[in-house]
Amino acid sequence: MFDVENIEQVYLKISKQIKDFLLSEKSREFFIFLFFFLVAGGFWLLQTLNNDYETEFSVPVRLRKVPDNIILTSEPSSKLHIRVKDKGTVLLNYMLGKSFYPVTIDFTEYLNEDSHVKVPSSRFMNEVMGQMKASTQLLSIDPDTLEYIYSTGVSKRIPVRLNGSLKTDRQYFFSDTLFKPDSVIAYAPAFMLDTIDAAYTQYITLKNVSDTVHQQLLLQSQHGVKLVPSSIQMVLPVDIYTEKTVEVPLQGVDFPIGKTLRAFPSKVQITFQVGVSRFREITADDFHIDVSYEELQRLGTNKYTVRLQSIPQGVSHVRINPEQVDFLIEQLSTNGY
Repeated sequence: MFDVENIEQVYLKISKQIKDFLLSEKSREFFIFLFFFLVAGGFWLLQTLNNDYETEFSVPVRLRKVPDNIILTSEPSSKLHIRVKDKGTVLLNYMLGKSFYPVTIDFTEYLNEDSHVKVPSSRFMNEVMGQMKASTQLLSIDPDTLEYIYSTGVSKRIPVRLNGSLKTDRQYFFSDTLFKPDSVIAYAPAFMLDTIDAAYTQYITLKNVSDTVHQQLLLQSQHGVKLVPSSIQMVLPVDIYTEKTVEVPLQGVDFPIGKTLRAFPSKVQITFQVGVSRFREITADDFHIDVSYEELQRLGTNKYTVRLQSIPQGVSHVRINPEQVDFLIEQLSTNGY
């Protein structure tokens, strides 16, 4: 516990030192210097504020009387940035005073047939100047024109498309690209909707990915187009490659009655890469080697280069062994023996 007697002694000692300083000659000199310093600083500040300066303020914008059947498809400006010039004392008064009143725009006054409203700065300049002193010069207004693009409920559903650069780590691959939702509704003037085929995500870069990706992405904004919703959830399932081998027979097709294909060997090995998740799903039945009679007739040799008619989705790096087989077209006995 603290020693109360020692605390009192320390307090009395510090109090005596402060009292001695305040009553000393040095203390009086310090306070006299401080007084004249503050007076000089005040005169300097008044002289400085009496000069002309330029600065920028923000004026809110309010849009009113928007009809219920109107959907604004462009992001309207919520503020006007005004640059003004006046004496420092006046500008300081603006800074310390209350905010500027909003500039109000009556939307119904500007409705037209081309779905595009433009309100020039001359329309609201008087409303802005009315809130300032007569000595204040209005140098500029940004933006100089308020622009609104709207739709009268015209819309269409468009698919979502990924925009970016995606790379997995070695032996990994993206097995799918999933969007939730996979399509959005685009609102725009009718003449613009005809040119919109898809909604693209903001550009995304992913490198050395080795696990499933879950990410919320904004959709790219298009001038005059409103997308609902404006963002989507992206899921990129990641799988790892493995190798598998199956045996697939050669099948003769379009052979005349009484003739058949004899291949040596009659089956070839198909080796391919596939994701672990689909390893059991992909079988020999998913591969087809159809050899047409007409093609063999055109060869002029008894060796056939094996080709697959199609490759199952998700399969890559396909190899065939052997790549060539010997064949003959056998004439079947017509009497059944």
